[in-house]
Amino acid sequence: MAATMDDDALRGAPTLDNKATGAAQKQPKQRISRDPLWKKILKRPEAGALGGAILVFVLFCIVAPPFRTMPAFSTVLYQAAILGIPAVGVSLLMIGGEFDLTAGVAVISSSLAASMFATQIGGNIWLGVAFALAFSLALGALNGWLLIKTKLHSFLVTLSTFLMLQGLNIALTKLITGGVATGDISSMPGFASAHAVFASDIVIGDFDISVAIIYWIVLVLIATWLLLRTRVGNWIFAVGGDPDAARAVGVPVRGMKIALFMGVGFCVWFLAMHMLFAYNTVQSGAGVGNELLYIAASVVGGCLLTGGYGSAVGSALGAFIFGMTTEGVIYAGWDSDWFMFFVGAMLLMATVVNTWIRTRASQGK
Repeated sequence: MAATMDDDALRGAPTLDNKATGAAQKQPKQRISRDPLWKKILKRPEAGALGGAILVFVLFCIVAPPFRTMPAFSTVLYQAAILGIPAVGVSLLMIGGEFDLTAGVAVISSSLAASMFATQIGGNIWLGVAFALAFSLALGALNGWLLIKTKLHSFLVTLSTFLMLQGLNIALTKLITGGVATGDISSMPGFASAHAVFASDIVIGDFDISVAIIYWIVLVLIATWLLLRTRVGNWIFAVGGDPDAARAVGVPVRGMKIALFMGVGFCVWFLAMHMLFAYNTVQSGAGVGNELLYIAASVVGGCLLTGGYGSAVGSALGAFIFGMTTEGVIYAGWDSDWFMFFVGAMLLMATVVNTWIRTRASQGK
């Protein structure tokens, strides 16, 4: 018997120890399992917003027949783009763990900067566009720098700059133009080409699509690629999830914070240029309150208020929900005074649903 066991060992036959080792080696392979597709979908930040968008779309298709027409859908997309362009930058900032309450009024500040610089100093509208871009990026950098130097919460920092901008918009406009609005810029050199770039319409079939919709989609795609396919995207999630841990592994936390605020500034500038060339003039007191809609679109889209979680696609879906609600209320013939009530209700429901979906998906239920 002993000889037989020795012969087996010499021939490489598995002994009890070898069998146990082999079983142990095979065990991990047997335990590897992949999540089903439905669970992968539910784990995505935008899962709740996608479900909400479908429900809102079906609702207004039923109660508002004009909502089902292609021109109406184009209008919905335009309203979504107006919210969605700044919401792209705001969502990245929120994933990075910060807020920006200046985004709404900064759109007007950037439009005013472009219009007044071009008319009073530059003489060409493109010089105003370039100045407004520099101004918006500088404003974002200032917010980030103040956040780092004061170590205050971004809510307090940007609330302060929001109030200052609101006052400066009205005061400087009155000082320079003598009124509360800028003059018409449609006759200025460079206006035609700038209008074509920022505020033209693209004809597809029997209806027009604003170029703002195209830019919105492009920005969402770029932001999604940045978050999911680049090292910078990993840094954004890390900074929002645990900045101390991110700093410990070499992530430039301060630089990322400033860059994310500048990203909001860029998106704000883009919308500002669209609004300027769409209407040719700027009301200095407009824009107040829109920053809450940008934040709400991001939250409805799955961004956590605590940072470290969210997606650009989710913010786009959140903006799309608001766009459908804005136009759907009109097409359904409902009292438009109820619009903000619907926005608040959707924000609350979306937050609850997103939390529930994440909890159920993480528990495997």
